Amino acid sequence: MADAKKTRLGKWTRRGLITAGVVTGGALVVGVAIRPGHRAPKLRDVVADADEALLNLWVKIGADNRTTAIVPHAEMGQGVHTALAQMLADELDADWNLVDVQEAPAHAEYANHNLAKGFLFGDAEIPHALVGTVDGVVLKLTQAMDLQVTGGSLSVRATGLHGMRVAGAAAREMLAKAAAADWKVPARELVLKNSHVSHDASGRTAAYADFASAAAQFAPSSKPKLKDPGAFTVIGTSAKRLDIPAKVDGSAAFGIDAQLPDLKTATIRGCPVFGGRVAAVDEAAARRLPGVERIVNLGDAVAVVADGYWHAHRGLAALDIEWSTDGREALDQAGIFAQFDGALARAEIEDDGDVEVDRGDCEAALVAASSRLEGEYRVPYLAHAAMEPMNCTAWLHDGVCEIWTGTQNPLGARAAAAEAIGFEPENVIVHNAYLGGAFGRRSVHDYVVQAARVAEATKAPTKLVWSREEDIAQDKYRPAVTSRFRGGLDDDGHPVVWTNLYVDKHEPAEAPRIPYAIANQRIASMPSPTHVPFGVWRAVDHSQHAFFTESFIDELAVLANRDPYRFRRNLLVDKPRHRKVLDTAANTAGWGTAPGPGRGRGIALHESFGSIVAEVVEARVDAGKVRVERVVCAVDAGYAVNPDGLVAQMESGIVYGLTAALYGEISLEQGRVKQSNFHDYPMLRIDEMPQVETVIVDSGGPLGGAGEPGTPPLAPALANAIHDAIGVRIRELPISKHNLNV
Repeated sequence: MADAKKTRLGKWTRRGLITAGVVTGGALVVGVAIRPGHRAPKLRDVVADADEALLNLWVKIGADNRTTAIVPHAEMGQGVHTALAQMLADELDADWNLVDVQEAPAHAEYANHNLAKGFLFGDAEIPHALVGTVDGVVLKLTQAMDLQVTGGSLSVRATGLHGMRVAGAAAREMLAKAAAADWKVPARELVLKNSHVSHDASGRTAAYADFASAAAQFAPSSKPKLKDPGAFTVIGTSAKRLDIPAKVDGSAAFGIDAQLPDLKTATIRGCPVFGGRVAAVDEAAARRLPGVERIVNLGDAVAVVADGYWHAHRGLAALDIEWSTDGREALDQAGIFAQFDGALARAEIEDDGDVEVDRGDCEAALVAASSRLEGEYRVPYLAHAAMEPMNCTAWLHDGVCEIWTGTQNPLGARAAAAEAIGFEPENVIVHNAYLGGAFGRRSVHDYVVQAARVAEATKAPTKLVWSREEDIAQDKYRPAVTSRFRGGLDDDGHPVVWTNLYVDKHEPAEAPRIPYAIANQRIASMPSPTHVPFGVWRAVDHSQHAFFTESFIDELAVLANRDPYRFRRNLLVDKPRHRKVLDTAANTAGWGTAPGPGRGRGIALHESFGSIVAEVVEARVDAGKVRVERVVCAVDAGYAVNPDGLVAQMESGIVYGLTAALYGEISLEQGRVKQSNFHDYPMLRIDEMPQVETVIVDSGGPLGGAGEPGTPPLAPALANAIHDAIGVRIRELPISKHNLNV
């Protein structure tokens, strides 16, 4: 079996995705009926051992009667391997104690067509006659785009719903057919349960393994009968994480753990000014140091190869590099926000911008309003700061390039490495390991490209490890944004108008939209590009816009002299799920009781990735220092595949959001990132961790995401709590930059 990691763990828009499909293949345009058919046989030698039967791409059963779920997603601490295995096991009626999970290889057959299908169609029912065609078209699309992505909180709600459940149900039908044929009984008389088949009338019972090879000869149904939720036995349970034992005993392998015979180690420095190039390198001092073996100039970065990391690090420090920056060093933080202000001013004067919501007559409503409010909010660039820095091991040998790393998109990493060194993608083998944090950063493969090029130069297996300083200085940052609001209230204190103009638009487009029933609304964005490299960051634009919208709605509540919770609640017309989530958070937190001197309570509500989350923050401000004491979170993700996993993801999102709200800031000076390590880009410390209580609101609605929705409401809830405590309104993050000595 080729490199199958097996344990008992064994930024898109729909328009963009469809457009890419037109460009890369045209299948969506001409309506070609490309049916994927029974694709498992061609992968059998890739993902299965001799004693394992591969029933479809996602299910194999061994001679020991263990079922392995083959999962096309990376495990980066979010528990997705366990949740997806649960969904497959439930439909298969497998014994959970006999279930393993294996990460799928970087192979075109494992392109995320189920993820893309979920993204494009959601929970819409696809007619049975069209399922094969839709699957085939979307598969070709995702293969052409090299998409094997983990991100967008889509793994469970797309791959799980459209892939793993279907695969499990299809495999169950195949096993029933095989058993029925062997026992010469009608399949409808068989009972499949706990990885066994039984026939009550004859008293026969056998393990799945007894029929697995015969079952693999059938073609899996593209639309098998799925269970009703009331019949779930594994879905909805807090099954223990399959990856935890290896992570506890130290046997789990992350990308940085890769070891090979005669392995070289490299570290690297890119131009500190974005877009700059190497003009000259004085290598003399570095070459005199012990252990330094090679210096590789990549054009926009210089790598030092040595017999270990410390020697490579010392060699890099000894290099004298001259950079060509073409005037880009003039960029600084003040200049960026001044540029944003200019773009917004032009948009206001010229009534310009990309209008996303235009409802009613906002200008007339503002004139008629009894009271009006304007507000401007800002958030800075943010780094990802994953605990495991960027790293990749590459080895070119025998006409292939092998890659060991942690990536959110193995097919994308394969394509990037292949292009960099002139290989065919099929000749690049990606061994994906556990990811020591990612948050979107590991969906971009600059570090993989660098490793492949350095290994090409060394002609030896080479591990490239970025320093923490390089990780901070060469990130793909969450964008800085400025957002302006105008609002108006009528005589009864009811909001009648809401306008929002912001720079710059990224994705997703729904991030700035509000659930509140305000008759006149206009939401527009104005582009104002900089050459600061940006990328996807946990919750993407939701992380900025929730802070903006939930802060401004709070300000309107204060203007109306209304309770912020009830003010929101009264505006949730025809939004029963939102209202229930808001009520749950408020009631659990004891909203309406006095928080005490110097303490405040703030609330925020936001929908993202199909899930609705409300958070209440209780904070204390003492001598200018903010201490968050308690966070109450209510989440409606439709239903919880693994309740404990959903709670864990809310807690994780809260920690990530709290870190960003309190401390997160990447700032530029002379075109360079000022921050360099955790001393000036701090993380939340363990003694700062608040009490967190999460309540799951099970609405039975469409399945929502879990990995990201917990982050967006935290910053506004905290800012609103600070206002409640001391009357200071936070309109710019991070909070630590404000003087709160009131």
